[in-house]
Amino acid sequence: MASAKNQNSPAAARRAKLEEARRKERARERRSRIITITAAVAVLAGLVAGGGYLMSAADEKDKAEDQARTSPVTGEKSWDDLTQDHVETPVDYPMNPPVGGNHNPVWMNCDADVYTEAIPNENAVHSLEHGAVWVTYNDEAPEADVKALAERVGKTPYSLMSPVADQKDPLMLSAWGKQLTVKSATDARVAQFFTKYVQGAQTPEPGAACSGGVAK
Repeated sequence: MASAKNQNSPAAARRAKLEEARRKERARERRSRIITITAAVAVLAGLVAGGGYLMSAADEKDKAEDQARTSPVTGEKSWDDLTQDHVETPVDYPMNPPVGGNHNPVWMNCDADVYTEAIPNENAVHSLEHGAVWVTYNDEAPEADVKALAERVGKTPYSLMSPVADQKDPLMLSAWGKQLTVKSATDARVAQFFTKYVQGAQTPEPGAACSGGVAK
């Protein structure tokens, strides 16, 4: 009887209640650990998958850029054996805009510079010698295309842009020894020309400065 009374005593009831609370707490802790581990595994799986996607996207981008650099640009014109002497006098270039030849000792700033007025050919050619791409347009170029190309140049070191009123086509891109006419800013060859010729293999003086020169 004493044993039964002990089991029914208030102290025994409190101990049972406390043990039940501890059991429930342990159960909650187990559930929390399971949820935490499950979430961690899901996050890790997401990171692995995301990392794999990013690596795959980066690989695809690299492949596309490599292809752009190694593939010829459809419709471009090329000139070889261009002279590179520094001269203080105006130069009569055989192409317009010029893509190379003798030029002024000081380059035109070409660190993503967009000029709204004509610039001296002799300074611009020096910029091409440093590996810049020069975007030019005349009065017939659509305003939307001029704006879009200006935005591209404004984000691209080793490029510059200016109007050339007497060029034969509305939109033209030039690099040292290379020139391309495009129909619009959305022409896929624009991106290829930039990828291939901004500090490209044609550059006579790769790494030379595109700032610290003439700023109109």
